[in-house]
Amino acid sequence: MSKRNVYSLFEKRESHSLEEQLALLAEVSQGFSSTLDISQTLNNAIEQFMEYMNAEAASIFLLETDSRDLVCAECAGPVDITGLRLSSTQGIVGKTVTTRSSQMIRDVQSDPDFAKKVDIGSGFRTRSILCVPLIVNNECIGALELLNKKNDDLFADQDKHLSMALASYAALAINNARMADALVGQERMRKELELAREIQLDLLPDISDVTNFPVNGMNVPALEVSGDFYDFFKRDDGLIYFNLADVSGKGMNAAMLMAKASSLLHHLAKDIDDPGELLARVNDEICETVSHGMFVTIVSGFIDTNTCTIKYSNAGHQPPLFHHCSGEFEEIEAGAPPIGILPGTEFPVSTIKLDGGSVYIFTDGVTESLNHEQKLLDVGGLIKLIEENSEVTASKRLEDIVAKIRHPNIEQHDDITLMVIECCLK
Repeated sequence: MSKRNVYSLFEKRESHSLEEQLALLAEVSQGFSSTLDISQTLNNAIEQFMEYMNAEAASIFLLETDSRDLVCAECAGPVDITGLRLSSTQGIVGKTVTTRSSQMIRDVQSDPDFAKKVDIGSGFRTRSILCVPLIVNNECIGALELLNKKNDDLFADQDKHLSMALASYAALAINNARMADALVGQERMRKELELAREIQLDLLPDISDVTNFPVNGMNVPALEVSGDFYDFFKRDDGLIYFNLADVSGKGMNAAMLMAKASSLLHHLAKDIDDPGELLARVNDEICETVSHGMFVTIVSGFIDTNTCTIKYSNAGHQPPLFHHCSGEFEEIEAGAPPIGILPGTEFPVSTIKLDGGSVYIFTDGVTESLNHEQKLLDVGGLIKLIEENSEVTASKRLEDIVAKIRHPNIEQHDDITLMVIECCLK
């Protein structure tokens, strides 16, 4: 059936069979659903509305997510109003959406809801309007607006019936295209997050081929990517560098800052052996580019395995736990603010003589984790877990502690990162 004949199916002066009318609606439905691309779907809908309704102009307004504004997503006719924003409670389009009913205005100049500013700004003269809601799954997602019948005709009841039938198919096609677009976006984001996590894992140290190494660490992200990081490696002069840090915030922004800070520290720590100087250099670099109020708390230092001595700086991080060989635990407070807040900050250096003891460094995702009674683990709970697993190797100890922290029926709200340092004199 040719398009120039389809409009006659709904003219009162002609009689057409139910089969012919169903054939028209099938043709319209096929045209609307011929693609899942949202832009092409809107374009198809507008073209068919103009042709079938014999209108001078047509536009599709869609509600934004918060349902407060209507935005012209597609239009056709002598004036391009794509992107025009209207309140969802004002004007003829707003009234259509609010009442979820068709509005047929045969003389707009006498209608109080007609907004004249678009005509005044464009030079287009609107005589009559037919506006119908776009409803799918009992939800109004916007409205179709038709302006001026050609040949100076006026919109009639048959126009309303036809436009409502067309709008129902268009609404379904738009909704399907939106869902398809959302799925594509989710899949793209999933792949990007997978890649980001792979990059983060590559930044974590690998000592699988090293035995009796004095440092062990573990990171379990709450989301696909982590804002926590840790690092350790042996320098050419025998010193072992280590750090454990927590980036403020979540998601990709935190992951980006994590990657930058981790890379800077790893590179500079090969030549700088003063923890305070190292953090000062990285802090100044981070302060130049950090945004959105983000910062990094970190414990960073060097281990001399010949003397079992740790020299470190703590920049606003959770106090590490020093488990003395006598069995006592000591919290070691931070001596400076986080990095990324104030350039030119000095970072004091402290020294720990291990003497057979162990140092545990961790993020607040450890102490703020919840048990099955919805209570915080806290530092006391971590100390208890350390004592319960003190007889096993350091790497097994970390695995067992993290396994106890992560409950299968409790959602993990923050990244869990934990490091233990211990060494014996040769």
